[in-house]
Amino acid sequence: MDRFELRRLDYSLTEDHTALQAAYKQFFATHCDIETVRAAEESGFDKNLWERLCAMGATTMALPESVGGDGATLVDLALVAEEIGRAVAPVPWIDHVCAARLLARIGTVESEVVNGKQLAALDPHQDSVSGARLIPAASIADAIIIRDGQDVVRLSFDTRPVHVDNIGRLPMAWVDPAAADSRTVLASGPDALAEYQRALDEWRLLTASALVGMVEQTMTIAAEFAKTRYTLGVPIGTLQAISHPLANMAITVASGRNLAYRAGWFMDNEPDERPELAASAFVFMAEEAAKAATMAVHIQGGLGVSAEAAATAYLVRARGWPLAGGDPGASACRIAEIIAARETASPAAN
Repeated sequence: MDRFELRRLDYSLTEDHTALQAAYKQFFATHCDIETVRAAEESGFDKNLWERLCAMGATTMALPESVGGDGATLVDLALVAEEIGRAVAPVPWIDHVCAARLLARIGTVESEVVNGKQLAALDPHQDSVSGARLIPAASIADAIIIRDGQDVVRLSFDTRPVHVDNIGRLPMAWVDPAAADSRTVLASGPDALAEYQRALDEWRLLTASALVGMVEQTMTIAAEFAKTRYTLGVPIGTLQAISHPLANMAITVASGRNLAYRAGWFMDNEPDERPELAASAFVFMAEEAAKAATMAVHIQGGLGVSAEAAATAYLVRARGWPLAGGDPGASACRIAEIIAARETASPAAN
């Protein structure tokens, strides 16, 4: 038996994992209620919350010890991302840590980025584009990392790009590389692009985990409502039209969570074995999160679609956060390409 044989099938959490998740769940419950989320909608960013999160070590943990980080695994990071999604927290933690980890791998990360004092953003589109592109954290970032042909490039602007209103309530902006005040080529060639692809996979994995937390919270909101509303003398939650969709949400949470943990484990330990898993988790949750959030609104009826309802805040983000990386269909195409290449190569190997 090799040392990974059992772990490939067992993605249960350790006591350390459970303690980590509990700590961040408590953090967001204390510092990020729905009023905090609403107050940050105009800019998509709560600077005070970000500073508190950085002080807790959320950015440092994501980086390797060689650059001053704590060497967290991707499963560790997925647990934090879940809590960010559960709270729909207005902080660009996923974008920042994916960009910072990329910078660390190509040897150019700075201490100010490691500790979160300088914000880094990443162009998360699966397909490389030329010219201006929408980047989810660009309106607040100090450094923006993009692909440009065979190069991985760092951009900076003396005046940050203008925030663009968007359904996900993200600090999104159009970025034109040609208009950057500073443009530095960090790395070039196939190896550089492979590292960038890993950053994209990490972004999709952590976004999928955030959507898992988001769905679980929308399920909780809808279930609590269903237990307090009655029709014909019984709670509406006892009706199949309500209970069955709630059960489907629970299945989505369990399935998406296990897939994300599995993807994170393989990326850390056997990255060449199942490279399609991160994109698979993302595509699955991108579709299911929107369905679940829509159903949560339906369960609450007119209350759910009111402007002040928490369910509405979750619905727009469940639809908008996955779109920050472009069309999820591009990730589905990547899955197909990976599997087709593997299946084509299998007969030759035999």
